[in-house]
Amino acid sequence: MKGSVEGWGSGALGMTIFSGSLPATRAALEGFAPLFLTGARATLAAVLAALCLTLFRQPLPGRRDLPSLGIVSLGVVIGFPLLTALALRHITSAHAIVFIGLLPLSTAMFGVLRGGERPRPLFWLFAVLGAAAVSGFALSQDDAASPLGDLAMIAAVIVCGLGYAEGAMLTRRLGGWQVISWALVLSAPVMLLLSLMTLPAGPQAITAAAWLGLAYVSVFSMFIGFAFWYRGLARGGTATVGQLQLLQPFLGLAFASLLLHEPVSATMLGAAGAVVLCVALARRWA
Repeated sequence: MKGSVEGWGSGALGMTIFSGSLPATRAALEGFAPLFLTGARATLAAVLAALCLTLFRQPLPGRRDLPSLGIVSLGVVIGFPLLTALALRHITSAHAIVFIGLLPLSTAMFGVLRGGERPRPLFWLFAVLGAAAVSGFALSQDDAASPLGDLAMIAAVIVCGLGYAEGAMLTRRLGGWQVISWALVLSAPVMLLLSLMTLPAGPQAITAAAWLGLAYVSVFSMFIGFAFWYRGLARGGTATVGQLQLLQPFLGLAFASLLLHEPVSATMLGAAGAVVLCVALARRWA
């Protein structure tokens, strides 16, 4: 019972941290280019990861783990942060958060492909309905919405789902926070070089909101959130604690409204609700 309560608490904290990622990214883009933001957040998080790995004397991953760590790095360290940053140059974080509702489904589908599972036909039915709900939302928006932003968010959800699924499989051998830590350390040389090559010309002109956004996505979204999330999955069970992801779109919309004062329309809430319902039903019949 104690482990379950701890699992739910850690999982809820991790999910809440992730819910603030897109609004924080949007704020950071007020002062930083997408390429620099992607490189800087990964580099700063890699420093924290290296310190923790050293402090807790974690063994080096085996050679067979390197390809999987590379996939995790490409998915959640490079791909998702870069694609969401590019998307948020064209759409609001509230708009983008509707697409995040499909992330649990994307993760589950890659889990099926990588794990060789055979879900029941109803799984695929609700998966298609969830995708249709997001597509309908994107097509129903006015001219202010950007197809480029929508396509970048779809790509972000796909690569992140792959990274999550690969990381979940690797967690069985390395442990939860160790997976994201080694993925960060593995990608650190490339991300540091990217940061230096895209360094802003005049840091003194960058707003406080942009600095706070960079700090949040570097420390919390890229590292601490993963530590709590994986700890929650380990203590409370992946299938049960993983259901907390269904709340993430609604918390994200709340953060976008409260922190960035972005409009949250009834269409956004309705689309997010439809997606969450489809994902919940798909998981039920997986």
